[in-house]
Parts: sequence; structure tokens; C-alpha cells
Amino acid sequence: MTAETVLNNARIVLADEIVEGSIVLRDGLITGIDAGAGRTGEDMSGDFIIPGLVELHTDHLEGHYAPRPKVRWNPIAAVLAHDAQVATAGITTVLDALRVGMDDDADMNSADMRKLADAIEDSVQQDRLRADHFIHLRCEVSAPDCLAAFAHFDGDDRIKLASLMDHAPGQRQFVDLETYAYYYQRKLKLTDREFQQFCEKRMAESATNSGPNRAFIAAACHQRGIVLASHDDATTGHVDEAIEQGVRVAEFPTTEEAARASKEAGLGVLMGAPNVMRGASHSGNVSARTLAGDGLLDILSSDYIPFSLIQSAFFLGDVVDGVSLPQAVAMVSKNPAEAVGLTDRGVIEQGRRADLVRVRLDDHVPVVRTVWRQGRRVA
Repeated sequence: MTAETVLNNARIVLADEIVEGSIVLRDGLITGIDAGAGRTGEDMSGDFIIPGLVELHTDHLEGHYAPRPKVRWNPIAAVLAHDAQVATAGITTVLDALRVGMDDDADMNSADMRKLADAIEDSVQQDRLRADHFIHLRCEVSAPDCLAAFAHFDGDDRIKLASLMDHAPGQRQFVDLETYAYYYQRKLKLTDREFQQFCEKRMAESATNSGPNRAFIAAACHQRGIVLASHDDATTGHVDEAIEQGVRVAEFPTTEEAARASKEAGLGVLMGAPNVMRGASHSGNVSARTLAGDGLLDILSSDYIPFSLIQSAFFLGDVVDGVSLPQAVAMVSKNPAEAVGLTDRGVIEQGRRADLVRVRLDDHVPVVRTVWRQGRRVA
């Protein structure tokens, strides 16, 4: 008989309520949930037990691989460092975002992305990782090398999500050219004339490449069963295009208009957890708190700060009326899992994977005390 694990004296965050009691784990699955006292087991001391978090869009891995300009770290070591950080932040399933299509100023290339993908796969096969890792392709459709870079991932079954993005100035994330200048002109140390030429080139590349590249990648993803996400939609026209291309997730809509149109069309609306914590977008676009208050927010992503995901789940209800803890937790577990077809996890109920996080609140900050993936302690 397989040994079972019992976690008792816990506040268990279920899909629509919080119960005090115990959880039984066996063979990597949740096999029982009992309200009240009675079972003996490992004492959780009244801490919360929530589902393991599911992260759909994190740019964090690249920073471990290229921590400084022209510096490259061992790709397996980079994956392990990234994995340790996401797991100890309560993330048990992560879609590592890799760039497809590079800007002229990029410090990395498509070969680097393939190296990271190979390091992820090798680490999965060798059972080195704490979290369950998949791949999210961030497809910069305006880039001239987008399709060539996409070809590096032909036949890669670890890809669960591909996002169609265009960061050219004058639209989407960067409607405001002043914001674009703050982000790029300062970063690249361009004169005003050089910056104008830089913008003109980016806009020309977008006009030439975005349409054909979007269509090609959308068709390829549908054929391969890869979920599609739009990125930085700003208008109903952008949303209409996304719907036509079979998009299922609206990543970081920049306006309430686009978020509402996406929600009404049945797309899962994803926003950044750092946006929730800061109360605003770093690009000056719509606030995730505003969308949550209007019932237009489905999924949260840590984006560039892994710990922000669990922070936002315990913080959102404090700053947005009408959002319960189970609802906020669903935004970082159940909803993202379902969005990419991972229906075996993301909620605490019998028969689901025993991906769990033990959390204690300390001065309004969630402290991750223990993490289990498929019933095995990983942090």
C-alpha cells in the first residue's frame, strides 16, 4: 500500500470557500478533504493551504542566462536558478517565456533561446526541477527574423502557449511616444535624431512583417495544438483581429476598452501581478486593480517578479472590493491552468494533482513555508 500524507489543522482555500480541516495526499493526488478536526498528520498550525500557482508568462529565465551584457551563464545552471526561485515563490507550474524574433538592440539571439529550451527539456528528463516547466514563445511579429526563429521550435512538444506581440512605437503598449522614448531612448543612449530613425525603422518593420507573421504563426499553432495569446491589445480592432486568429488569452490589454471586448468574447484576460502590487502599469496603461474591480480580470502573471504572483493573490482582496481570497487564488492557479488546457491541477479537490503551497501571512506579506508538487515536497 502506498503511504499517504495528511496535512491537518489547515485553512484550505477551495474553489469557492475556505474550510478548516485536513487534506489527504496519495500517489501524487489529492484523495481526501475533511472539514474539522479528527485526522492525525502533519500539523499546519492554522496556515493556509492553496493550490500550487500556475505561471503563464515570466521573462525571468533570461536574466539568469544573461545576467550582464555579453555574459552567458551555463544554460542548465540558469534553468536551475530560475526554477529554485519560482518554486520557493509557490509556483509549481511555469511556462518559461522565450523570445522569438529579436530587436536590433537585443543582447541575445535565437540560438540562445534554443539553448535555453534544450536546457529546460534536459532538466525535465533528468528530474532536476522542482516546478513543472513548459515553454511560452513570445513572438515579436514585427521582427524580420520572427519566422526563422519560430522554426527553431518545430516539433517541440513542451510549448503550451505562444503570444503574438508587436512592440513597435505608436500603438499597443507604446501609443504614447513619450513613454517609448523614456524606455528606449534612455536605454540605448540615442540622440533625438537617432531615436527618430530608430522609431521609423521599427514602424516600417511592423507595417511589413506583423500581418503575415501573425497569420503564419496563428495557423501553425492551431495545427500543433498550441494555445494563442494576444499581447497589449489597445482597441476593439485589435481584439477583433485576435478573435479571428483564434486567440484564447488576452495578455496585458492596455485599455479597459480592449479588456472588456476580450472578456465579452470569452478570452481569458491576463494582467501583471506587479501592476496589482504597484497600483499601476509601468508603461502608464490601464490598472489591473481597475479591471479586477470591473470584473474584467481572469488571470495574473508574475511577469518579471516571481514572488509578485503569490503576493497579489493575498493582496488583491484588500484593495479591490468584492474580490474574495478564493477568487484571487483562482487567478493564479485554476484560471491560468484551464487557459492552457492543464485541467489536472490548479484547484484543491479530490482527484487533482497534489500541487500545494503552505502559506502564513506575516505583516500582510505571504510567507511560503512549504511547497509540494504531486505530493512531493520541493521547497
